[in-house]
Amino acid sequence: MKFGLTQTFTCSYLPDQNEQLLVFAETDHNLRDCYGQLIQAGFRRSGEQIYRPHCPSCNACQSIRIPVAEFTPSRSQRRVLKKNATLITGFSTSPKNSYYPLYERYITARHSDGSMYPPSRDQYLSFIACSWSQPVFIEAYQGSDLVAVAVTDDIFHSDGSRSFSALYTFFEPELATSSMGTWMILQQIAFAAEQKRLYLYLGYQIDDCNKMNYKRKFFPHERLLDTKWQKIVSK
Repeated sequence: MKFGLTQTFTCSYLPDQNEQLLVFAETDHNLRDCYGQLIQAGFRRSGEQIYRPHCPSCNACQSIRIPVAEFTPSRSQRRVLKKNATLITGFSTSPKNSYYPLYERYITARHSDGSMYPPSRDQYLSFIACSWSQPVFIEAYQGSDLVAVAVTDDIFHSDGSRSFSALYTFFEPELATSSMGTWMILQQIAFAAEQKRLYLYLGYQIDDCNKMNYKRKFFPHERLLDTKWQKIVSK
């Protein structure tokens, strides 16, 4: 496998650090199968690109995943489930036209200071779409209104097992106080269990980044530390 290094640039999560990415540079491989191997080594995709942080002076990014069959919601997560009990979930294998307006409202309201602002349809499609891996979409509805979408990759491993990988979640901004990020992870775990997926990969956990700290509250979870997945069963 061939890889390349990007130039360094200011980290979007820890502004006092510089970021550099290790990028998978092959084009003639079976990328779906390669990704099933690479995600177990801490890689992730954005659009067509498969990458992993390879920063010169920082190792704060830790890949994190939830072993689906072992997960048990905490007391606070059960409260989140109860709080959102009126929402209805759906599952789609193809994107819908209703997704982009929701994505646009979400980015504009919650991430106007980030690299994804201002949102555009082309930027949205280039981010979620992938020619070699069709994501699935876990939806949440309030009555007939779409209020949240979790874009989720379906991962094929070389041993025949499969996992889910949470790519991105967006929701109605006014539902922010309902802990929608946590609730949508709980829905992804539920669908993963239903469809016999081994893990739900959550991307990267950065303990010093408050925006990410909800990820580490799911137990048990596993983190990739020194090239080995290590299980963490409680705080």
